[in-house]
Amino acid sequence: MAKATFKIRRGGRDGGEMVDYQTEVGEGMVVLDAVHQIQAEAAPDLACRWNCKAGKCGSCSAEINGKPSLMCMTRLDTIDTTKPVTIEPMRAFPAIKDLIADVSWNYEVKKRIRKFNPRPPDAEDGTWRMSQEDVDRVQEFRKCIECYLCQDVCHVLRDHVKHDEFIGPRFLVYSAALEMHPLDVENRTEDLKDMHGIGYCNITKCCTKVCPEHITITDNAIIPLKERVVDEHYDPIGRLVKIFRKK
Repeated sequence: MAKATFKIRRGGRDGGEMVDYQTEVGEGMVVLDAVHQIQAEAAPDLACRWNCKAGKCGSCSAEINGKPSLMCMTRLDTIDTTKPVTIEPMRAFPAIKDLIADVSWNYEVKKRIRKFNPRPPDAEDGTWRMSQEDVDRVQEFRKCIECYLCQDVCHVLRDHVKHDEFIGPRFLVYSAALEMHPLDVENRTEDLKDMHGIGYCNITKCCTKVCPEHITITDNAIIPLKERVVDEHYDPIGRLVKIFRKK
């Protein structure tokens, strides 16, 4: 066992400061283990959100040495513990207390996205027919655990604070899961263009890099949505076709 120093953000909604704590760390420990140990030894009032400790609930999102990460999935043997390890709440959202950020904005965003709208059944028994390839395409997006690390790392939200104009990577993935569903007939391209700010994304792939479920957010969700928006609203040939179809 060796001692390591952790600089943890303490404080409420306003202000806050980084406080140093020392605790012993050993083989197999993750950052969340160290936080729990600090709670037990020195800071019983340290606020920290967590649940499954298995990387499946998305509750323990934080910034470890400045990188958005799940505390329960960040092993201490992957960090240089000879230097102080900083732990802070996600910066893209307001702090509530200590390591807890207020992520309620995300739930309001989800309400604004057009819901699943299936086509009529293909058969009299009320069932649908679809290819396995189309089904498989959207399964990746269903792995999202809503940890909001992709929202936190996105520079549009984190640095430019465009929360009123941009829904963020998580909800572009959610929109893609609906738009690409083989049964869905709703058209969300105008909302993506005007209300949801898809044009703000410049496909840096930072969201893909931090996703704990390894969803290929940029290539498989955001870029295809951008292509749909361009085809629907900016392609001159496509616009002519629409005009003649209306006639």
